[in-house]
Amino acid sequence: MKPHLPKVYNQKILRAIREFTLIEPGDRILIGFSGGKDSALLVWALGLMARYRIIQAEVAALTLDLGFEPRVDPAPLRELCARVGVAFHYLPTEIGPAVLATDDPCATCSFLRNGRLNRFANSHRFNKVALAHHHDDAVETFLMSILYSGQIRTFLPKTHLDRTQVTVIRPLVYLREEEIKAALGFIPYRPVARSCPYDGYTYRQKVKDLIAALTKENPLVYANLSQAMRAGRPLRLWPPAPAASPKEVPKGLKE
Repeated sequence: MKPHLPKVYNQKILRAIREFTLIEPGDRILIGFSGGKDSALLVWALGLMARYRIIQAEVAALTLDLGFEPRVDPAPLRELCARVGVAFHYLPTEIGPAVLATDDPCATCSFLRNGRLNRFANSHRFNKVALAHHHDDAVETFLMSILYSGQIRTFLPKTHLDRTQVTVIRPLVYLREEEIKAALGFIPYRPVARSCPYDGYTYRQKVKDLIAALTKENPLVYANLSQAMRAGRPLRLWPPAPAASPKEVPKGLKE
């Protein structure tokens, strides 16, 4: 079967590209290809869009093997990239085992993984790094930030990194997770098995389960969270906390 991208996927990805100016003529884009379903769809979509000149950009993919057992077999990932004309790079690391002893292994792993990816992009003259975060990821991050850090924020579809001079883009932000799962029906690829020992036991998983449970009770919950994370929505918050006043010196004591 000839590689193809169904219309609904093409439309939603193009909407993100145009609304947030994610891809411009002459871009050299490096996709972070973990081997999972999300990044597989991103490789497939951007590869076909570049092949048919829907986007005027050069596209490549990098797989970081984090060092968990079993190790990633790069062969099926390389094969998927070849099907859509995407150059494939593979870089083994020991990031995974190194972060298991840290206080916050998930955050540390994410920091080191993204740093390695961005440095590779910079050293190989890619000006943009494409990540496969989808709409559910954005909504979950928004609620996680409120619950666990006391901040009203989520990741942006496009972020420029001053240190590496790389721009991070997320072309799948208008696709729901269920749509990405359904994409395995037209992508000839089987996602790699997850090997992280924390998979399924993270704060993100707790928030994902919470949103699913609340949405089951009230179908508007997810849509309301989605709307709330948009700038320009009505906002009514308490004023900033007052600055701590200096301690008074008891009478009779000198400074």
